[in-house]
Amino acid sequence: MPSPRLPRRRLAGPLAAALALLAAVSGGAAAAPAATAAATDAPAAAGAAGLREVMFVGNNWDGTADVIESRGDFRRLARVNVIPDRDERMREIHLDPIRLAFFLGVRSGPGEGHDQFVDDMYATPDGSAMVVSRPSFADVVSVDLRTGRINWRFAVAGYRSDHMAVSPDGTRVAVSASTADTVHVLDIATGRQLGSFKTGSKPHENVFTADGLLWNMSIGEVTTALDAPWLDWTKGDRKITVVDANTFRTVRVIDMRDRLDAFGRGDLSDAVRPLVFTPDEKKLYFQVSFFNGFLEYDVATDRITRLKTLPGNPKTDPDRTTWVNDSRHHGLSMSPDGTRLCVAGTMDDYATVVDRDSLKEGPLVEASKPYWATVSGDGKSCVISESGADRVTAIDFATGQRVATVDVGDHPQRVRLAHVPADWTGPAAR
Repeated sequence: MPSPRLPRRRLAGPLAAALALLAAVSGGAAAAPAATAAATDAPAAAGAAGLREVMFVGNNWDGTADVIESRGDFRRLARVNVIPDRDERMREIHLDPIRLAFFLGVRSGPGEGHDQFVDDMYATPDGSAMVVSRPSFADVVSVDLRTGRINWRFAVAGYRSDHMAVSPDGTRVAVSASTADTVHVLDIATGRQLGSFKTGSKPHENVFTADGLLWNMSIGEVTTALDAPWLDWTKGDRKITVVDANTFRTVRVIDMRDRLDAFGRGDLSDAVRPLVFTPDEKKLYFQVSFFNGFLEYDVATDRITRLKTLPGNPKTDPDRTTWVNDSRHHGLSMSPDGTRLCVAGTMDDYATVVDRDSLKEGPLVEASKPYWATVSGDGKSCVISESGADRVTAIDFATGQRVATVDVGDHPQRVRLAHVPADWTGPAAR
C-alpha cells in the first residue's frame, strides 16, 4: 500500500532558520570527502556476454531499489536494500549536531517529511554492483549485487548527495553534492575521486556528452516558500556549468536568465531541471521550475529557439509553495531516433509524448506525481516513475498510450537502464 502523503508544504519556521544559519556558518563545506575501502571478497567480473539488461528503480523513501525487466511487461525481478549500513550511519549523524540538523532538514524539505535514502543509481560495467547516491546520508555507495554488502562508500562534500551520471564508457560516475555547490567524479569500481569542480547554487542534473564534456545544471534553493516571481532573486546563482570530462576544467558557463530574457520569456525561472539532448547533441530540451512545459535550446548558436506549453490540470493547486521542490513538470526523455519527447507532468498528474517536429502533444496519460522519464531497453517506450502511486508505467512512443504498469517500492524517482549477471536473481539472503 502507498504510504500516506504529507502536505506538500515547504520547510519553514525554526528548523529552516537553524539550517540557514548552519549553512552560513559552514559556507556550504563540510568534512573533506572520503572514500572508504570495503570487502575484498568481491566476485569476479562477469563477461559482457554474461550480462542481462534490466532497469533499476530507486525507491527514495524505502531505501530500496527494485530491479525490473527493461521491456515487455517490465515485471519486477528483485529488490535490493541500498542502506544495509543504516544503523551505523544513523549513529554517526546523531553524534554530530550539525549533520543531524541537515539530516532533519532533508527530511522536512526535499523529503516531504521522509528520509531520502536513494536518489540515483547505476550499474558497474561488469554488472556486479549497483552504485547509489543517498541524499540523507550525503554519500555514494557501491552495493554488491550478489551479497548485498557495501563495496565502497564515498562521503560527498556538504550534507546532501543528489543526481548522478555515468560516463559513456561506464567507468566514471559524477555526483552532485548539493549543499556544497560541487560535483565529484569517481572511479565507479573503487569509489576513488578522480576530480571535482564547482557549480552554481545547488547542483542537480549531470549529463555526459559524446564530445568529452560533462554538463551540470544548478537549480538554486528549492525548499523555501519564497516562490513568488518577484522573490526569484532569493533562489541563488543558477547556471549550467560545462567542464572537460577529463580535466574537469570549466569550458563554458550558460546563464539561462540571459537567454530567456532574449527569447522574451523573462517571466520564466532560469532553474534548469531535467534536460535531454538530441542524438546528434546539437539541440537540447529542458524543463524549468514552476513551468508546465519545456524549451528548446540550440547549442551552437547559444539561443533558445522554441517553447512548448503543455496543458495544466485544473485540479492542480495554483499555490506554487505546494509544488514539490519548485517542480511543475520534472522528467524528460527522448526516443532513440530523436523524433519524440516524453514529458512527466509532475504536479499536473499526467505524462505525454510530444512530436519533436510539430511540438504537438499526444494523449495525456493519467499518472500520480510522475517524477522521472527514461527510455526502455528496446527504445519503444517511455518509462515514468509514478512517485505518488508507488509504481512504474511504460508509455508507447508511437501511440502515446500506456502499455504496462508495475508496482514498486515507496516513492520511486530515478529509473535507469542497467546490466546484471545473466543468472542473477537478487542478493543472497542474510
